Amino acid sequence: MGKTLVLAEKPSVGREIARVLGCAKSGNGCLEGDKYIVTWALGHLVTLADPDVYEKKWEKWDMQELPMLPDQMKLVVIPESRRQYQAVSSLMKRGDVDHLVIATDAGREGELVARWIMQKAGWKGKTSRLWISSQTDKAIRDGFANLKPAKEYDNLFRSAQARSEADWLVGLNVTRALTCKYNAQLSAGRVQTPTLSLIVRREEEIKKFVPKEFWGITAKLPGFTGYWRDGKGNASTFDRERAESLLKKLEGKDAVITKVERVKKQTPPPAAYDLTELQRDANQKYAYSAKETLSLMQSLYERHKVLTYPRTDSRYISDDVVPTLPERLRSCMVEEYKLLAQEIYRKKPLQTKYLVNNAKVTDHHAIIPTEEQADLYLLSGPEKNIYDLAVRRFLAVLMPPFEYEEVKLTITIGGETFLARGKRVLNQGWKAAYDRSFRMEEEDGDEQDQTLPELREGQTIQVQSLSLKPGKTSPPARYTEATLLTAMEHPSAAVSDKALSKILEETSGLGTPATRADIIEKLFSTFYVERRGKDLVPTSKGIQLVELVPEELRSAELTARWEDKLSAIAKGTASDREFVSEMRRYATELVTEVKASDRNYRHDNQTRTPCPDCGKYLLRVKGKRGEMLVCPDRECGYRRNLTQTTNARCPNCHKKMELRGEGDKQMFACVCGYREKLSDFKKRRSSAGANKRDVRKYLANQDTGGGNTAMADQLAKWLAAKNGGDGK
Repeated sequence: MGKTLVLAEKPSVGREIARVLGCAKSGNGCLEGDKYIVTWALGHLVTLADPDVYEKKWEKWDMQELPMLPDQMKLVVIPESRRQYQAVSSLMKRGDVDHLVIATDAGREGELVARWIMQKAGWKGKTSRLWISSQTDKAIRDGFANLKPAKEYDNLFRSAQARSEADWLVGLNVTRALTCKYNAQLSAGRVQTPTLSLIVRREEEIKKFVPKEFWGITAKLPGFTGYWRDGKGNASTFDRERAESLLKKLEGKDAVITKVERVKKQTPPPAAYDLTELQRDANQKYAYSAKETLSLMQSLYERHKVLTYPRTDSRYISDDVVPTLPERLRSCMVEEYKLLAQEIYRKKPLQTKYLVNNAKVTDHHAIIPTEEQADLYLLSGPEKNIYDLAVRRFLAVLMPPFEYEEVKLTITIGGETFLARGKRVLNQGWKAAYDRSFRMEEEDGDEQDQTLPELREGQTIQVQSLSLKPGKTSPPARYTEATLLTAMEHPSAAVSDKALSKILEETSGLGTPATRADIIEKLFSTFYVERRGKDLVPTSKGIQLVELVPEELRSAELTARWEDKLSAIAKGTASDREFVSEMRRYATELVTEVKASDRNYRHDNQTRTPCPDCGKYLLRVKGKRGEMLVCPDRECGYRRNLTQTTNARCPNCHKKMELRGEGDKQMFACVCGYREKLSDFKKRRSSAGANKRDVRKYLANQDTGGGNTAMADQLAKWLAAKNGGDGK
């Protein structure tokens, strides 16, 4: 009997699968055992060929040679990972290998990674699919015990390949057309451009916004505050004279409680996390970018194995996962989560009505803890923050609703109506999983926060004071990464066509949970967007690009049409070849539109510093991590850092310092005036002793048998103290 070759997506995942399958013998890009050989990709090993592979004339960026429409798309090995591809390819051709298991990430892109490698290497043998949502030993063993025939995922591969070919045809053609037409490094794509368009439109709304003053009236009453309402229920008026006239009219009048309403209400727990929701909360609470959060999640999934598959768009689990919940709860019984997890565990049966929904689980269920208990001291600070978010959400969704009594008082003063609202907590429910800083988004305004005294209808009380409460209407807020992720997930509000709007809501919106982080990062790397604090602000280049691209590319409607057809291809109800043919025609139309445009592009960030390579004046741009000088000629590609924001802290004021200059002249600079050469900084750091990462690495390598060494115990206490714990 021959051997089974297992193809994982990453080396770290491959090694874990190999350990579970008993593959301990090292080979060239693989680990081998008696029955299995485990190998891996490095993400993609194979990709669609660049234009010059098809036609020599396409090597040069020339408007006259557009559009580029190859008769048949070709696959090429990515040069940087050629060695690993050759290792995988040779394993597929080994005489004793008669079965291949696809163990890449269980999703559209993971399917594409494996199938392209198989296609390029010429694999024709028996193929199965491993489809799992966590990397624990149990999940891997169960997955191999229940392998699926690979043909069940053929349509998923066709959908992934059609998406990739369409992005090549549209993205590369429009990017080249824009760059050649306007002699600037411009790029466009069906997801990147509408995402940028959201940010640009918001900036236009802010610039056009004219604030208007308004006035409300508040009444200070014994122990609480009442807020004026007009006959239509509005809390303020734009008419100042009316507000001042009302204030005079009401002075000296008593208040009468005309209505007391007490209603018991409850708020169900928030749904478990999908990737986008987790990225949103991590940005709001810790200012992590979407890319950082995804990277931390990958580490918690692959390396620490304490959370399930991150690239999911579902916030629920299916019935078959329910039997594993007690074990997952036991894995959460550590440190500050222990008492709450134990309390939930003891209440049988578990409350799962807010967590289980088979209809809303797609390829993967929500992000929840695995059955493996976390060694929290091995997690970095950021990893622990993400783990904390996921565990608290998991515990919360297994708890009962938050119950409260809402009290609403209607008060009459001099014939005018005032309202006061308050709430009395009856049962903390799921909110017990969070600290007091947690706040639901809908809990807004002064009225919700009051504790109201016991009052009865018809009771007269004295008005202690009346005052005008001025305010101004606010412009729409700029996008942060958190709010942009929301807009990308639900872009239907910007789509006028109801059918397309519905498609966007039913699919993943703009991009997928797996790709949104990279899309946002690309907006920074291409200098279309810059950060001001947490706010995302379009640059002049970004604003102009949105004006220059064909109108259809600016809207989320294009993505809606694509996703509708790609979804149909994945279900086997549409043809991938017809879709790609349609994209060839569409790319031709877009290039024609760019060629015919009479618009202009202006570099307003041009310096008087010539490029040392080609002589063109360099552009000063703000990258994600600092300022740099960039050559406007894409074929030149010269770049030079001016300043770089670092995580190094100033020894005087402890703020983050900038790194300025190049080579031997690099130095740190702080806003407080502190300056230090990079060489001096490195000497100071090297003499400071072990850091937290060194200690974690040391502890991870210790014997976990009969107990820790005295040295390890001391180091564990030191690390816990550094992280704010008690070291116990």
